Amino acid sequence: MCGLAGEIAFERPADVCAVERMAETMARRGPDGHGSWANERIALAHRRLKIIDLSERGAQPLVDPELDLTIVFNGCIYNYKELRAELEADGFRFFSTGDSEVIAKAYKRWGAACVERFAGMFAFAVAERDTGRVTLARDRLGIKPLYLAETDGALRFASTLPALLAGGGVDTRLDSVALHHYFSWHAVVPAPHTILRGVRKLPPATVLTIEPDGTRRQTTYWDPPFERRPEHDGMGEREWSDAVLDALRVAVRRRMVADVPVGVLLSGGLDSSLIVALLAEEGQRGLQTFSIGFEHGPEVEGDEFRYSDLVARQYETVHQRWRVSGEEILAALPDAIDAMSEPMTSHDAIAFFLLSQEVSGAGCKVVQSGQGADEVFAGYSWYPPLAAADGLGDDAYAAEFIDRDPAEMADLLHPRRLPPVDVSRRFVRDHFSRAGADDPLDRALRLDTQIMLVDDPVKRVDNMTMAWGLEARTPFLDHELVELAAACPPSLKLAHGGKGVLKTAARTLLPETVIDRPKGYFPVPAVSHLEGEPLERVRAALTASAARDRGLYRPEHVEALLADPVGARTGIGSSKLWQVGLLEMWLQGHGI
Repeated sequence: MCGLAGEIAFERPADVCAVERMAETMARRGPDGHGSWANERIALAHRRLKIIDLSERGAQPLVDPELDLTIVFNGCIYNYKELRAELEADGFRFFSTGDSEVIAKAYKRWGAACVERFAGMFAFAVAERDTGRVTLARDRLGIKPLYLAETDGALRFASTLPALLAGGGVDTRLDSVALHHYFSWHAVVPAPHTILRGVRKLPPATVLTIEPDGTRRQTTYWDPPFERRPEHDGMGEREWSDAVLDALRVAVRRRMVADVPVGVLLSGGLDSSLIVALLAEEGQRGLQTFSIGFEHGPEVEGDEFRYSDLVARQYETVHQRWRVSGEEILAALPDAIDAMSEPMTSHDAIAFFLLSQEVSGAGCKVVQSGQGADEVFAGYSWYPPLAAADGLGDDAYAAEFIDRDPAEMADLLHPRRLPPVDVSRRFVRDHFSRAGADDPLDRALRLDTQIMLVDDPVKRVDNMTMAWGLEARTPFLDHELVELAAACPPSLKLAHGGKGVLKTAARTLLPETVIDRPKGYFPVPAVSHLEGEPLERVRAALTASAARDRGLYRPEHVEALLADPVGARTGIGSSKLWQVGLLEMWLQGHGI
């Protein structure tokens, strides 16, 4: 797990200094080492977090002189040992014991199609010395990020958006389509857009090949059908739960691959508790688990320790928990916003930031986490209405999930910031119209798995954990498990109040109180219920000269939000004022 940066120049020599500046901004992603490499027109740099092959043989950029390849890589290939054995049988020789070199050899053996053989999370760049070709790739679920910028006759890329800003020359004007998505989908901005016109992101499951003359070829290598399959005919709830549990066992086992201990972020919910149970089943002893809690807020409990403690006791983990005060949240807020590659409004972001700080401080460098289960197994409240939706189901989805209708959007944003059509609503309809999903709920789950999941919880976990040099692994996003879940009948996922097939699978492993408890979230009352000092910070950002000069919002709309900071909520209960204020704080924090 690391941070990578690079430049491919077409009309001049590569700017090595700019690439090294980009890499330096990601020192916290990779505190254990750094390096750079360049030829006349390609420059690569890397920040390393040592997880696999702790020796200097695993340092990057990794140059393979036999293959004439240089690679920078962020992530983990969980099946790298199996692939290495296959490549050795084909005659390849290895000089390291890590997964980075396996990518290089696999690329030489199978070309860009090597990504189809990888089980893992990854973003990488491979430069071919002889041809001058560069290949960029991102994993199927977009767990590892990769941002792109066209600057002065070159293409730059990096693991974070702020890294590209540090390189200079980026068009920082705001993207009106991204703004519309941001305020429609609680800060989700689908690839390739970002909030800035001059920065794009490589979509998940995508390979981008760049030739020396600038010619590009982009391919999508994974798009699983959300349909019933003949091989599953006759399977009932028990057979499906057994199949899901078996696939999850494989996913959890894969994510134990490391040369350092692997812990678990244990919230006490079904998903993280199930990971702990399966690791115990695998024979893990002395497993480190970690929980965080906050001060109680108005009508909101600040922790879920009673559940996480129960699981920790049952499986005899080495459990650590921390309670964070409102003052600590306020103190950490600027750094948490600074750690966001893109503005993210979920209250979970600050929770993950603070939890990651404590886990990293406790000496743990790798954890498994339960993110993704709700999108994959239909755990959210907006899914049941889709089961009986008419037509494509996009109208029902929008009614449940979209934050603002066109009238409110026009009331919020300055007219010159609005695109000419409702691009967010059109995006939903286009996605629901695609072939490969059987019914409205299947279409909604596909959209959330491929879009919302990637640019909300997945991005949030990556940004907040990597801000403290902590690698987070997400077994519920194992691509084989996701493929199986996509084929599962929606009724089995909706059963038992949501995630039914997963709850059935957990009955033999977890206490009923954990399985059947109401769905919980990381509660962060100081941010979710804006008052006092947090409210004043938002007010200061929105009334600052930078905000006035930007002219993003209609002043009267901002005044109305500030006058009713608690009452203005989206359909799923998020603070509309926090959405507005967070964007402005992020822009000001990055000098945009």
